[in-house]
Amino acid sequence: MIEHVYRRASEAVTIDRVIVATDDPRIANAVTAFGGDARLTQADHRTGSDRLAEVARDLDADVIVNVQGDEPLVEPGLIDRLVAALTGEPALEIVTACCPISDPAELESPHVVKVVADARGDALYFSRAPIPHRVDASAVAAGTLGSRHIGLYAWRRTALLALAATPPTPLERAERLEQLRALETGLRIRVLATDAAPIGVDTPDDLERVRRVVGRGPAT
Repeated sequence: MIEHVYRRASEAVTIDRVIVATDDPRIANAVTAFGGDARLTQADHRTGSDRLAEVARDLDADVIVNVQGDEPLVEPGLIDRLVAALTGEPALEIVTACCPISDPAELESPHVVKVVADARGDALYFSRAPIPHRVDASAVAAGTLGSRHIGLYAWRRTALLALAATPPTPLERAERLEQLRALETGLRIRVLATDAAPIGVDTPDDLERVRRVVGRGPAT
């Protein structure tokens, strides 16, 4: 799966270099075996963003893109959109993405992270719970129940390093969502909407769906 993520990220035209940050030598060896670039990090990082920051400290780059290793179908074009949004608006510090939720099971699943944003498209909150709560079910427009967060971020390197230097915050600990640390400490997160709904691998069923998409056959 990590090779699929690596190859897809490499297709983004705004990306100069793809690096896999991991604390597992088995993953690092697998990446090296297919010709990729891997960096072994400390094993005690609380989140993926903290792990990313360790590698980013030694990089000469203003923008760092975090593609989570469980997003094998990430769209290279979406990566480019995030980078363009960040570089095009100097005040922005973080850009991420979301797609519509139309399946009630996804809305209720704690494995699916939901996001709500303001009129500018900046995140108001992320949650594993269904948000927004709808008192009137008839208010659901065009079958869209909410917005699913996609595990993809473009960071200004300075914002990433500042976040990594900050202890976990109460909402982050409650929801187990690192992006809430950014919101709680005053960082802006722009959320770009896309109609494409990539399959993130959070459960065995998700892995089965991805295997069917990439043509590897049934899971064993």
